[in-house]
Amino acid sequence: MTDLEFAVDVRGLTRVFDHFVAVDHIDLRVRRGLVFGFLGPNGAGKSTTIRMLCGILRPTAGSGTVGGFDLWRESEALKSRLGYMSQKFSLYEDLTVEENLQFFAGVYNVHGSQRRRRIAWALEMAGLVGREHVLTRDLAAGWRQRLALGCAVLHEPPLLFLDEPTSGVDPLSRRRFWEMIAELSDRGVTVFVTTHYMDEAEHCDELALIYAGKVVACGSPAQLKSEHVPHALLELTPSPLMPAYAALKEAPGVLGVAIFGDRLHVTVADADQAKQDLPLFLGQRGIVVSKVDRIEPSLEDAFVAIIEQSGVQER
Repeated sequence: MTDLEFAVDVRGLTRVFDHFVAVDHIDLRVRRGLVFGFLGPNGAGKSTTIRMLCGILRPTAGSGTVGGFDLWRESEALKSRLGYMSQKFSLYEDLTVEENLQFFAGVYNVHGSQRRRRIAWALEMAGLVGREHVLTRDLAAGWRQRLALGCAVLHEPPLLFLDEPTSGVDPLSRRRFWEMIAELSDRGVTVFVTTHYMDEAEHCDELALIYAGKVVACGSPAQLKSEHVPHALLELTPSPLMPAYAALKEAPGVLGVAIFGDRLHVTVADADQAKQDLPLFLGQRGIVVSKVDRIEPSLEDAFVAIIEQSGVQER
């Protein structure tokens, strides 16, 4: 592949605040036209990374290009060629929907017939036709996020950064937002989105998993699950939960145990044998298993396995 095939191509990207290493020498390559997910728990370094990639925050170390622009020498030029939607709500709540769109069109130097066309498109895309004169503060959270996305892409950027775009919105609004992301991707826009929602990450073409400031794995959702959870997976509903968790760590044939709500996900060498043996094993220790099923691994299962395999310590 040539460099032109990558919307993001950075190496050794690092950011240190005083003595705290927020982002620790990460490498990222994002092919153009993809929906690329940057997945990790809160505090992992996702927002710091995205702010460096957008030219908002200067890296402590590292090199590379974003949108074809050098991260160090051309950060100002870069800003005009990308769209950015921050984690915190960034619109003016005392302006109407249309006034916000008009304001951001001016910020992005979108004028004349192009401005009218793009505002009409943004209203249609966000489902806000008929709500042009509603004050932004009176919109539900999901509608405000759609408006923020519309404002971020008024200038038709080829590269769009979304930082936790669905945080705090309801599941139905989250689903609609991801439909909008897919529509933008179909138009050729490269979308770089940070999230800590594992189910959302399934919508991405490729993923990078970040933990404690380090990228610990990259690949498609299917690839990450198959490579890092290659063995059979059982879901157990035991009572009490924590004694079962501790006991299963020592059980024969068990390769890994993780807590998922009131259940345990148990990686085993032989699913059929384990379905018979594990309830008996726990029963001998006074633990009742009300249900045991074989399940397909989720991204969350893969993430847990990757963290355990990486040896990266929580900070």
